[in-house]
Amino acid sequence: MSAPSMQERKACWGARDDFWRCLEAQGEDAARCQELRLAFEARCPQQWVKYFDKRRDFLKYKKKLEAEGFHPPETAGKA
Repeated sequence: MSAPSMQERKACWGARDDFWRCLEAQGEDAARCQELRLAFEARCPQQWVKYFDKRRDFLKYKKKLEAEGFHPPETAGKA
């Protein structure tokens, strides 16, 4: 597999950004963004899609932690 060209990378990032914007606008309802998801998967290498999916999950988790703070479960450390 050769590295994607600059144009291919830009197309991939654009498709990713369009898909992510759709998810934000639709309240994370992936079914409403299926067409954009398919475009994202078509324009990006499979490993990139996996990475970007994990990255999005991490960024959402980080944003939640920053907004709400960390609250460990009450049972943590009790054995």
